[in-house]
Amino acid sequence: MTTYFVQAFIYLLAAVIAVPLAKRFGLGSVLGYLVAGVAIGPVMGLVGQETSTIQHFAEFGVVMMLFLIGMEIDPKALWAMRVRLLGLGGLQVTMTALAGMGVAWWLGLQWQTALTVGLIFALSSTAIVLQTLDEKGLSKTEGGRNTFSVLLFQDIAVIPMLALIPLLALPGLKSDSGSSSDPDAGLSLVAGLPGWAHALVVVGAVAAVIVGGYYLSRPLFRYVVKSGLREVFTATALMLVIGIAALMSLVNLSPALGAFLAGVVLANSEFRHELEANIEPFKGLLLGLFFITVGAGINFEVLIAEWGIVVSLGVAVIAIKALILLVLAQIFGIRSSNGWLFTLGLAQAGEFGFVLLTYSVQNNVIPPEISQVLSLVVALSMFLTPLLFIAYDRIVLPRYRRSSNDEREADTIDEQAPVIVAGVGRFGQIVCRLLRANNVPIVVLDHELEQIENVRQINIKSFFGDASRPDLLEKAGIEQARMLVVAIDDRDRTVKMVKHVKEFFPGVWVLARAFDRGHSYRLREAGADDVVSETYYSALELGGHALTAMGVHPMRAKQMTWAFVENEKAHEAELFEAWKDIEEGINFSPRYGELFMKLEEALSNTMDRNWDAPRPEDVPVWVPPEHH
Repeated sequence: MTTYFVQAFIYLLAAVIAVPLAKRFGLGSVLGYLVAGVAIGPVMGLVGQETSTIQHFAEFGVVMMLFLIGMEIDPKALWAMRVRLLGLGGLQVTMTALAGMGVAWWLGLQWQTALTVGLIFALSSTAIVLQTLDEKGLSKTEGGRNTFSVLLFQDIAVIPMLALIPLLALPGLKSDSGSSSDPDAGLSLVAGLPGWAHALVVVGAVAAVIVGGYYLSRPLFRYVVKSGLREVFTATALMLVIGIAALMSLVNLSPALGAFLAGVVLANSEFRHELEANIEPFKGLLLGLFFITVGAGINFEVLIAEWGIVVSLGVAVIAIKALILLVLAQIFGIRSSNGWLFTLGLAQAGEFGFVLLTYSVQNNVIPPEISQVLSLVVALSMFLTPLLFIAYDRIVLPRYRRSSNDEREADTIDEQAPVIVAGVGRFGQIVCRLLRANNVPIVVLDHELEQIENVRQINIKSFFGDASRPDLLEKAGIEQARMLVVAIDDRDRTVKMVKHVKEFFPGVWVLARAFDRGHSYRLREAGADDVVSETYYSALELGGHALTAMGVHPMRAKQMTWAFVENEKAHEAELFEAWKDIEEGINFSPRYGELFMKLEEALSNTMDRNWDAPRPEDVPVWVPPEHH
């Protein structure tokens, strides 16, 4: 028992030290876990033979991850992605498998072994890629969605691959670890069944997951919720995922695929968010443990002896897969940075490669000595994946942003209007819609192509270009304009733009969007006539809703928010002086703390008044209407 405690402590300590450091240097958590594994495994020798056993256990994190992803996808959305799922995913697996087979056959392997090698390297790392996409907020991009489609098809393709490999067995090849050594060899519902019976059992298992998830899960969770014990709900969630994975394994299907299917079925369940909250911590820990075992499992003796072959094959795998993916991206219209995200994200081998390698050795398809080298190649390509994402962030993405924005010439502005709106993101679009609804002519400027296209779809005249450039403002008619709305998302450019307009066109009324209190003061100093913080009034409204939810009368809640604004206005000069202290580096100015205590006391005194008979005329007109 002591040994287990020590090993668990070593794994956790390595993660606690390496992952925050990797995140701090912008390398991502996945690379941190991999480095931690290398440190405690091959480098220090703190862990050893148990690594492969732990890796099989930790692979369950992939199952949990796909279950959670399934709950984020509506069945209609899954049907809508069928073309990319089958077309893009199918072509990627087929073309990569053929390319890998060709290279392996050229290197002298028999065609059965070469085909298996091609199938192994056709797969990518679901765990690393989806985890990294989620961390970087790229899951919802076009490149991220297409990447997910291919990964999902690859998980499905594992099933026929596992069925095909035994048919490729080489008669003259004897494995030291036959299938009889597999502890799960006897646990199968389809072993020895004829083809038609095998198919019926598989269909029945899938149907059981769908029907059970739809009709039985809700009564089960309602029953568990009535107990009032959170830990029982957590146990039920784990039981559900583990049970589905076990059922899929018993019929020789991918546990990850079964979990994904169950997640899709439960996507519209009222218990969805509670399930996500309970499973997410286990998923994160198991995935981290999996990445550590990949790093710890690198055999340095083989790596040192065959380092030239391993490195060459690892680079070749990434290069060949990247070339194929880049071609497919062009064929399917995945352009610019999304195409590179798709290409670099899937250019590695995956964790299922270890599964197929072991299975291939057991079925006498790949010799053990070749399997050791290929295992290192798979691990190396996975190890390099975070570096590919770093290259995407620091090389590809900035270049495409420059090429799509800075290097493109601004549109020819052939229209002028009394109101110019600079920036049509989530903030500026609402302003534009209000103005257009009241038939106020506007001209829109923005340096983001996607935003321009969105606004043009609702028939608002808009032009591509950097609104902070004086020449573009003049072409847009700033000299004759009555109003300029500044809603761009760059603080320094906003201040610079306001200064320029108020200096050369003082008659133009300037309304500016501020990010926070400090930015609003900078804009007022620059000369803006009206400044609105992008979060101030929404925070006030949400605070009012919070009071109402806690039983405060809605009218009183509105008057409280009004009193909050009035108190801040009354002390505006003092707030400005406090802000200047912060700007000068006096972050802990006594005046700053005393001021906010004074504000809280004034607000509290206001709340102590008699609000039992609120008058409607006391409610300020700026308060947004209730939406309940």
